[in-house]
Amino acid sequence: MRRAILDAPKLFATLLVTIPLWVAIAEAQDKGTLHPKPLPPLANPSDPNLAARELFARKLRPAAMPPQPVGFYAKGCMAGGEALPINGPTWQVMRLSRNRNWALPDTVRLLERVAERAHEQAGWPGILVGDMSQPRGGPMLTGHASHQVGLDADIWLTPMPNRQLSRNEREEMSAVMMVRRDRLDIEPSAWTPTHWKVIRAAALEPRVERIFVNAAIKKALCREARGDRSWLHKVRPMYGHDYHFHIRLSCPPGVEGCVTQPEPPAGEGCSASDFAYWFSDAVLHPKPPTKPPKPRHQLTLSELPAECGAVLAAPDKKQD
Repeated sequence: MRRAILDAPKLFATLLVTIPLWVAIAEAQDKGTLHPKPLPPLANPSDPNLAARELFARKLRPAAMPPQPVGFYAKGCMAGGEALPINGPTWQVMRLSRNRNWALPDTVRLLERVAERAHEQAGWPGILVGDMSQPRGGPMLTGHASHQVGLDADIWLTPMPNRQLSRNEREEMSAVMMVRRDRLDIEPSAWTPTHWKVIRAAALEPRVERIFVNAAIKKALCREARGDRSWLHKVRPMYGHDYHFHIRLSCPPGVEGCVTQPEPPAGEGCSASDFAYWFSDAVLHPKPPTKPPKPRHQLTLSELPAECGAVLAAPDKKQD
């Protein structure tokens, strides 16, 4: 039976405190490199105090195991990952040097469908796909606290150009800022009447459990969405999602050991009370800490589900 974790800003603040807010905001904009260098071998990979991210970052291929998410989105790993091809008829993958275009097969197929619907329903040439997961999931060296089990993916809010981007563009190009400078609404020079249709296409997927966006973007969706608005309850405000939206799938039915979240609260989430926290002065203009923050705790392998040891030890999945 799948375990569940409750949904609330304070809970996510607890889970995501492992990454300072400025890191979460910068992650989507951090540039890549045309010349990625292999990580040096670890002096003692069996050290029990070694951060698990060091182990997972050195796995360049997925585990030769049946596809399965293991653990929670921010505390787990992934068996049997599959790569989203870097070019498709209606998508292109960004930041290739990160090697984060891996996920479970269901996630990959879902992204392909969302890309096609963004083209058909919103008139975009296609979508630009940001970070998904590492080949075996797990904690990452930089950025995300989640994206560990192959059920998360970022889609840029910048439409794909009507041409194939160069490798340099994929590493250097920045997504467009969608939030106004005062943080209270979208930037009208960047946001278009088609954006809500792209997010709707993702939210209408039955396996999509949540979509994370900046609160100002949720505000715009509440104002602009037409027709059936039932999908809006899946769209949840979250820190740092100014340039992209984050898709999160639910655990596959009947998969033991995959820790899911319950359904989001009923209702559209469009009332003044739903936005009160996110547009409060404390969130929009946080005071600097009185004391230097403690160093971020790095999960060790022993803190992850036991199955993650087998995922790391498994041979590489053969090239397709």
